[in-house]
Amino acid sequence: MTDQEETRPQARLPRGFRDIPAGDVRARGAMLATIREVYERHGFSALETPAIEYLDALGKYLPDVDRPMGGVFGFQDEDGDWLALRYDLTAPLARMVAMAGDRLTKPYRRYQVGPVYRNEKPGPGRFCEFFQFDADTVGTPVMAADAELTMMVSATFEALGIPRGDYVVRVNNRKVLSGVLEAIGLGEDGDAAQRGTVLRAIDKLDRLGADGVRLLLGKGRRDESGDFTQGAHLGEAQIGTVLAFVAAGAGTNAETLQKLRDLVGGSAVGAEGVAELEEIAALVDAAGFAEDRILIDPSVVRGLAYYTGPVFEGALTFPVQNERGETVQFGAVAGGGRYDDLVKRFTGQEVPATGISIGVDRLLTALVSRGLVRTDSEDGPVLVLVLDRGEIARAQAMTAELRAAGIRAEMYLGTSGMRAQLKYADRRTAPIAVIEGTDEREKGEITLKDLKLGAELAKSIESHDKWKEHPSQVTVPRGDLVASVRQMLAAQAARQEG
Repeated sequence: MTDQEETRPQARLPRGFRDIPAGDVRARGAMLATIREVYERHGFSALETPAIEYLDALGKYLPDVDRPMGGVFGFQDEDGDWLALRYDLTAPLARMVAMAGDRLTKPYRRYQVGPVYRNEKPGPGRFCEFFQFDADTVGTPVMAADAELTMMVSATFEALGIPRGDYVVRVNNRKVLSGVLEAIGLGEDGDAAQRGTVLRAIDKLDRLGADGVRLLLGKGRRDESGDFTQGAHLGEAQIGTVLAFVAAGAGTNAETLQKLRDLVGGSAVGAEGVAELEEIAALVDAAGFAEDRILIDPSVVRGLAYYTGPVFEGALTFPVQNERGETVQFGAVAGGGRYDDLVKRFTGQEVPATGISIGVDRLLTALVSRGLVRTDSEDGPVLVLVLDRGEIARAQAMTAELRAAGIRAEMYLGTSGMRAQLKYADRRTAPIAVIEGTDEREKGEITLKDLKLGAELAKSIESHDKWKEHPSQVTVPRGDLVASVRQMLAAQAARQEG
């Protein structure tokens, strides 16, 4: 073995990461454009923050409260400071707001889209790098800000083609849950790790069901892979109270709110949470968002520890097949809530804030499954063939002419002959091939080959005579390049619509 072979790297991906093909990137871009339009229509403006932050700006508020650095990709810089890839887009926003101070106009309303990184065990549909699309309002305590976000998520789903009845935005309040925890002896001065375990257990209700949550509230649960998750070690009476809370959802928001009032009993913080939910319910109802779109649901908790008030979750309710072949609801694709203490960590002063985050990759999967977007439907560029390397400048000129006219175009850059170039065009899903051989060049003409029509004819026409009745290529004057390509593309679009 040579030294070169010994040092050759292995081509592999880190666990939990993936390459994303062009079709998926294109579909994601179209989806993001729609979400961006909805967010901007609601008055939010764009912001970008770096992917790397100081660890102390992130770690304390990860779900793994017993492991301050658990869940992040952390590393030390040359000065010995600990850095980490951002876990979400909210903590970087809080850091930015703290740095900006009074220079920032409040309420500050921003949206941001980008990748986030979680050093957690990957699984089906779960990756260590994924995209989120957030919107946040910072600097106001009023419940109208929270209500607006729930309505904006609803508007986003419908703008993407998801009809009413196929989604619901569920709303709860962490203060109500705090009241319930007080009732079972786990108040704010109790064991923070145990409280965090309870929150994460309830947050898994949709995925694990009541029996799975019961195990996590008790001694713990072992999953199918054999991994064991430690539970909250609550007693049976405590577990019963918590499960009664998450099951309090009823047919109407008014009925659910009444049940929650009864559950929180004499807890002041619990009563405050119910009052906030009542205000949100009244606001969304006044705006025409009925319970089939926005629903009070006590089972919504959200796992992150920094939420201080209302929490919400946008879920898709249509049926899909899971990896076991079982029919289940698609589930949550968005989540958020109020986090009034997050900026306070940096400044010592409370800055009320609320936000929502859409899981971009998960939402895209849902849209594809419903046929609302496709990852394989877009045509490639018009391909200009190069049959004579000595005349490549002419091919380049035609390519530039098409691009200047707004037509997506590519000049063949390989060294193969015409047959191989046409095969390349097929693999690129090019709609048209532009051909200029010696004969065409001498006559001042070009040949346009309708590759989409040719493919359609190949499937439906068997006889050579029938094929000649439907020619898939035409010869036109060189000066008519742009007009003729446009005409052929329009004919293709008309056939597709027909």
